[in-house]
Amino acid sequence: MDTLTQYNEVVAKCQEVFLKKALDYGTSWRMFRPISIVDQIYIKAWRIRQIQENKGVQKIEDSIESEFSAIINYGYIALIQSSLQEQDPVDLPLAEVTRLYESKVEEVRQLMLLKNHDYGEAWRNMSQESFADLILTKLYRIKQILANDGKTTISEGIEANFCDIINYAIFALILINE
Repeated sequence: MDTLTQYNEVVAKCQEVFLKKALDYGTSWRMFRPISIVDQIYIKAWRIRQIQENKGVQKIEDSIESEFSAIINYGYIALIQSSLQEQDPVDLPLAEVTRLYESKVEEVRQLMLLKNHDYGEAWRNMSQESFADLILTKLYRIKQILANDGKTTISEGIEANFCDIINYAIFALILINE
């Protein structure tokens, strides 16, 4: 299978979960401030790292795959939140949530295609440990940018880091599924 097909399959599964949770919980995630989303992703990435370091021994049955999937969906939440205004309603209709999610999926997919071209699919030779470490590193960068009131002097901004986090998690799931 080619990368784009594998990528789209992972995203479709994540979107299905996201939209089903939207039916259950509505858009309660609208209450998250940026740092809270960072912390939610951090919890998931740190758990992956702990499972890796403990050689798969765990007391809660949630899999590494489900944690990477959650990272993807929290990443999309971060991107959607950054595109909305504080005065926008907390409760969004499912059709609007679907539209926003799909819009962010397309943005992140296009970034992946550009980077994948330039980097020559180097991610295919990376370890699962590296994906967790890269995600954690990006989270620390986002925390620093937030501490700097969202300003950077030379570096990419918050949204670019969330896009990278999403793509790293998708790549990890592709490799797990191979």
